[in-house]
Amino acid sequence: DLLVFNNTRVIPARLYGRKETGGRVEVMLERLLDDRECLAQLRVSKSLKQGGRILLEDGSALEVIARDGAFFRLRSSGQGLAVLLERFGHMPLPPYIARDDTAEDRERYQTVYARHPGAVAAPTAGLHFDDAVLAALEARGVERAEVTLHVGAGTFQPVRCENIEDHRMHAEFLEVSAAVCDAVARARKRGGRVIAVGTTAVRSLETAAADGELKPFRGDSRIFIYPGYDFHVIDGLVTNFHLPESTLLMLVAALAGRESVLAAYRHAVRERYRFFSYGDAMLVL
Repeated sequence: DLLVFNNTRVIPARLYGRKETGGRVEVMLERLLDDRECLAQLRVSKSLKQGGRILLEDGSALEVIARDGAFFRLRSSGQGLAVLLERFGHMPLPPYIARDDTAEDRERYQTVYARHPGAVAAPTAGLHFDDAVLAALEARGVERAEVTLHVGAGTFQPVRCENIEDHRMHAEFLEVSAAVCDAVARARKRGGRVIAVGTTAVRSLETAAADGELKPFRGDSRIFIYPGYDFHVIDGLVTNFHLPESTLLMLVAALAGRESVLAAYRHAVRERYRFFSYGDAMLVL
């Protein structure tokens, strides 16, 4: 079998600052566009207009240069964003973790194979795999491949449309290399299964196989997988127990079937499993 992991690394994507008039602003990055510009959500009492500035604690500023739906395009007028995030950023723990982040979260909220910075949420199914587990899997002949998908804050947004086909997914950057495509082809040739570790690995592989054939891919994706979807690449999935009404749960139901998923959730609730980011996982085959 082949396990496919998402090797993205979570960045300290939450910043706190003030408007020039003194009002408090919370900045939640959605994605880095380059080292000077980003898309972000703002929590502020009165919305900032184009040209408005958010002052950080060292006196540097983020300027609003455009509005894109629910997001603001911001530009750093001082140091690069990587430096600002490292100095002043807070880890973007999920909203259901009701505590402030700590220094330890910079490593605890990461997979052991996290390599490519850019995500604002961890691919949490991977938190179940430590170095010892990975070594044991390798010893048993299970191969590994890694994709990259920079998880966005929109992953936490529920589906609010009456018709799920009307739901518009947030864009996320992903990369599936030629090496991953070759690994999948080898697994298929020897009769092995392709098991995605996490829904982000699924979205990466299925985006790269949108026309039915897995090919290298680098770019943005808005793929929305829900019941009725015809999977092109994966045979199974390791995933955590997700929030109700989430796109993540709909993806799992597309693979396992709605009734099977509901039965699994009833069992999990009855047996007091832990849910969400630091919770328990299930294997769907």
